[in-house]
Amino acid sequence: MRNNEETEGFDGEASNTSMISGAHSPYQPTTEPVHSRNVFRAIRCDLDYIKSHFGVLKVIEVVLALISFIFIETIMMCSPCAAVYLFEFVSCSAFVVTGVLLLIFSLNLHTKVPHINWSLTDLINTATSSLFFFLASVVLAALNHRTGAEIAAVICGFLVMGVYGLNTYLAVRRWRLGDSHDGPLQTSEYIRARTASRGEVESRPELQ
Repeated sequence: MRNNEETEGFDGEASNTSMISGAHSPYQPTTEPVHSRNVFRAIRCDLDYIKSHFGVLKVIEVVLALISFIFIETIMMCSPCAAVYLFEFVSCSAFVVTGVLLLIFSLNLHTKVPHINWSLTDLINTATSSLFFFLASVVLAALNHRTGAEIAAVICGFLVMGVYGLNTYLAVRRWRLGDSHDGPLQTSEYIRARTASRGEVESRPELQ
């Protein structure tokens, strides 16, 4: 009987010890809230980017592309319609793609995918949009019926082409210099976020 009681007491103490040690175990899900906080902290409105040169140019491009699309959509009759269809496709595509990139950069979503070269992606988008707006505006200027909507679309098309051209020049200079102070930071910002989270974990002795 005494041996059984001692055995039961030993098992109870062992279970209590394991529970106490488990409460302070580094494998407890204490790092999950930290990870969740870091994820939601990365999604925020970056006013510095919106106020930068690239952010302002992006906003102007989105607005002018939308206005160009609205102008071309007000044309009810056309013959031939190839120029109208081309300008409609270019303005709509530029509005959607540039708008998505503006949303990604403004909310710091690009830091969650650091493996993509976002500076090069932005450069390709601006250069392609500038070229296609130039072609679409020239074709629409040559093949139109001199209506108010067509003339307004051509003028707006050349304006947005100029803005995209300026953005392309700045993006090329940034890409060559490897400097992203005025634009979206992807790799360095991601490294800083990882270092900060790691330092936060190391500063807590219970996680050691």
